[in-house]
Amino acid sequence: MAIRRGGEVAIGRNLGRSDFEGLAAFRLALRRFVARAEANARAAGLTPQQYQALLSIKGGYPGREEISIGELARHLMLKNHSAVELVGRLVKADLVCREASPEDRRRICIRITPKGEAILNQLAAANLGELQVSQKIMKPVLDSLND
Repeated sequence: MAIRRGGEVAIGRNLGRSDFEGLAAFRLALRRFVARAEANARAAGLTPQQYQALLSIKGGYPGREEISIGELARHLMLKNHSAVELVGRLVKADLVCREASPEDRRRICIRITPKGEAILNQLAAANLGELQVSQKIMKPVLDSLND
């Protein structure tokens, strides 16, 4: 059977019970991480999508302090108009600010405000802790892919 892996077609090998157990454990750990991260966002007064937007602005484009709405849309896999609406809600909550790009005044850039930074730092710290717990389950499964 041909399966897609990393964008390339690979011939599947015979899978053993441990493969299915590893995949199930990995998926459970991933879902638990996502559920806890979403709960953390809600506890901080954000929607999960708002947290993801702040995280994308801060860390999605290394070395940059601001990104365009189009870049945010691509990073969150949203339509441009949905990203515009999301940014509008973030601006209203004083979590980000919009400003015209100095290089191209038609391009709108988004930057995190100090309030947004404070909330993002709190959530990121909590979520990194969750990720460390999940790593204990995920790492052995990922390592077994090299066998």
